[in-house]
Amino acid sequence: MRRTKPEKREIVPDVRYNSQVVTNLINRIMRNGKRSTATRLVYNAMDILSEKTGKDGLEVLETALRNVGPVMEVRPRRVGGATYQVPMEVPVSRRQTLAMRWLIDASRSKTGKSFDESLAGELLDAFNNTGNAIRKREETHKMAEANRAFSHYRV
Repeated sequence: MRRTKPEKREIVPDVRYNSQVVTNLINRIMRNGKRSTATRLVYNAMDILSEKTGKDGLEVLETALRNVGPVMEVRPRRVGGATYQVPMEVPVSRRQTLAMRWLIDASRSKTGKSFDESLAGELLDAFNNTGNAIRKREETHKMAEANRAFSHYRV
């Protein structure tokens, strides 16, 4: 293990929404350093969201991330040669990271539509508590519930 934790870098808020969450989403969508492409995709998805819901795109995004973020997850813990899946609470920063990862993966796995349309669709599904990212959260919660017997091994 490392001796010290690296300090968190300051994330500059995005231009349109002045939000660090949107910047974080852009950074996660970005591939091969193509920030302008990732920014365009995210902004198009947010515009589609605000058209479909009639609400602000940022509000829908934050609600979707809150809905998708897991509360509990399992972490492996070695005890006397056996590895147990120990359920643990998820810290807020990791909750947001996992939510974004699951939403982006679900959007990338959809075929037939452009990425910004599928991202908007997945965010809308998450806003309404449906879709693949919500299913992933439910699986994580089920796994934590099933391994509740090992919760006394918490680190």
